[in-house]
Amino acid sequence: MTSTQTRASATPQLAFPPGFVWGSATAAYQIEGAATEDGRGPSIWDTFSHTPGRIVDGTTGDHACDHYHRLDEDLDLIADLGLGAYRFSIAWPRIVPSGSGAANPAGLDFYRRLVDGLLERGVTPVATLYHWDLPQPLQDAGGWTNRETAHHFAEYAHIVGTALGDRVPMWTTLNEPWCSAFLGHASGVHAPGVTDNEAALTAAHHLLLAHGLGTAALRSALPGEASVAITLNLAVVRAASDSAADRDAARHVDGLANRLFLDPVLSGRYPADLLDDLRHITDWSFVRTGDESIINAPIDQLGVNYYSPTLVAAPTDELRARVAGGWVNDPQAAEGPTPYPGTDLALSIPQAGPYTAMNWRVEAPSLTELLLRVHRDHPDLPLMITENGAAFDDVVAADGAVDDLDRLDYLRDHVAAVHAAIEQGVDVRGYFVWSLLDNFEWAWGLSKRFGIVHVDFATGRRTLKRSAHWYREVVADNGW
Repeated sequence: MTSTQTRASATPQLAFPPGFVWGSATAAYQIEGAATEDGRGPSIWDTFSHTPGRIVDGTTGDHACDHYHRLDEDLDLIADLGLGAYRFSIAWPRIVPSGSGAANPAGLDFYRRLVDGLLERGVTPVATLYHWDLPQPLQDAGGWTNRETAHHFAEYAHIVGTALGDRVPMWTTLNEPWCSAFLGHASGVHAPGVTDNEAALTAAHHLLLAHGLGTAALRSALPGEASVAITLNLAVVRAASDSAADRDAARHVDGLANRLFLDPVLSGRYPADLLDDLRHITDWSFVRTGDESIINAPIDQLGVNYYSPTLVAAPTDELRARVAGGWVNDPQAAEGPTPYPGTDLALSIPQAGPYTAMNWRVEAPSLTELLLRVHRDHPDLPLMITENGAAFDDVVAADGAVDDLDRLDYLRDHVAAVHAAIEQGVDVRGYFVWSLLDNFEWAWGLSKRFGIVHVDFATGRRTLKRSAHWYREVVADNGW
């Protein structure tokens, strides 16, 4: 018996509902490369990654996994894994290089080849319109702090929906707007690298406005049976102690991380307590009459990305004294508490292990907890796990094999956590592992590997890791 079989045998047999969707996910800037080819314009991540000191290992997404040139090879790999669906993102600067105006035919042709190749292999395409690669000309005009960017997004959404809507049945407007807003505009560790809490809150609203306008634009271009969603990276937020101050900090961060997005999208209003909390930062004048109704455009399901729980505390004088130098390129590298992005009313507190290579706590039951919470608050809303996975420091053996047993354990336990939520009545319809390939991991460059497929960045060679072989069996059996 192999070590993998021994470890997996500890989990009872699990069977998922008929029709459960098994897939994997990627993002354009992280895998495509070909950054200046066939009319693609620059994005904020091109600018950010080429700025000295922004990326931990000094790499860029110029080449990444070279997916643009290895499309057929990667499509064959997806088919070999038996995946039912593949979630990819479309690069806005490849479609509309200036951010607005006419479409680039070569960019649309690439995604037509991608979609057609998936369909030919019996794989359902799941398209995300925005996974953080804003065209640089729009950033030059203010980016997500400029309300017009939301309207340009809707124009882009209509172009792509018209071009691909007859072949792509599942659409996502935005991926993780929390990251775009708060890592991009508050902590500054993501593009465009701004450190201004009011700018972050403004960007969050305009991103949500883009979702609402983009949903309407997609609906006008897609067949009636197409599915439209948004993907949020929701948080399980816990207080560092039972003190009233720490409990209030957890309430506040829950508002900033979860309810700031869930409430307007699903209920048509921002959370009143959060608006009150942050009036010392902004007067919220960027929220205009009617905006919340636009954001509240009906969606067919909610994408949920999840990795690790969050621990927060109130910013006491003692804790403030331990915050050394604020955020750095790797926010997990700082010892002790760090500012929670977008607010001065809470601090992120390091958690006990075990950890992934990102220093993120591994705690699979927290995913069940999150899904039950969303189901409690929105009982009629179908959910899809659109990202879940882990980075570990993989070792390539002499024979080329990658026995990534830590990742296999992480995935198995989190898939089991999804099953536990389904058993308790949550309508979860699919699971997409992050990520298909080792890739350009944003501010960490090529130094962190999330893939179930190993990529040799020097040669481009793809190798299935042990976790990929395990996942293929799970997909084939609809469980284990």
